[in-house]
Amino acid sequence: MRLTRYTDYAMRVLLYLGARPDRLCSIAEVSRAYGISQNHLMKVVNDLANAGYVASVRGRGGGIRLGRKPEEINVGALVRHTEDGFELVDCGDCLISPACGLTVALAGALAAFMAVLDGYTLQDLLTVRPDIVKLFAARERALATCPG
Repeated sequence: MRLTRYTDYAMRVLLYLGARPDRLCSIAEVSRAYGISQNHLMKVVNDLANAGYVASVRGRGGGIRLGRKPEEINVGALVRHTEDGFELVDCGDCLISPACGLTVALAGALAAFMAVLDGYTLQDLLTVRPDIVKLFAARERALATCPG
């Protein structure tokens, strides 16, 4: 199973915001921290805000922060929200699909995968928050000292 870049970015945004619960952050700041496109993040953040995962404060001094407590953000639910579909293979036009055991096996594998993700919250992923904050700070220092 491979998750989309969209889901990857959504998780990155939530981890970044979760590591900074005491302040508003900007999309540009998150983009710089991960070295990823600000344009892509804007679309992801807008979707996360519409779904209530992120709260957006407009205007001067505005920014984004978590829209829910980290312990209320279930990883499995987020993945279901950000992924379009979970068909591991397209069995629709396959001649043997009505009699093939692969369909059942893949459905079981997907159910097991999602069950594991359902067992985690954003809070669980942030259990070593000080280490996450230190890694972001090191990246910010490195970017500040690099010319260009």
